[in-house]
Amino acid sequence: MDLNKYQRRVAEFDLFETAVDLKAPGFLEKVLGLVGEAGEAADKIKKIIRDKGGYASEEDRDAIVKELGDVLWYVASIARYLDVPLSNVAEGNIAKLESRKRRNKISGEGDER
Repeated sequence: MDLNKYQRRVAEFDLFETAVDLKAPGFLEKVLGLVGEAGEAADKIKKIIRDKGGYASEEDRDAIVKELGDVLWYVASIARYLDVPLSNVAEGNIAKLESRKRRNKISGEGDER
């Protein structure tokens, strides 16, 4: 699916008015939602490691994919609130990673490595 099309499509499920304002309740709700959903995905993976020796069943994978879908919704929504197409987020990330790879800086710490 096209990322910008996805971003436009999922906007209809936002209960808040989109505003390019980082103090807007809708924007803050999206940031907190992103953290919460990422935590839910991580928790499912933690339990697979702890309780199942790291083996993920088909049901486990489906549950993680659902959480990742929620994470994607929040990322797309945050970008929309910032008035940035989701494709720009993806393209910028690839450019950053390619630069790090070229400079042999894939591992390590810091955003500007």
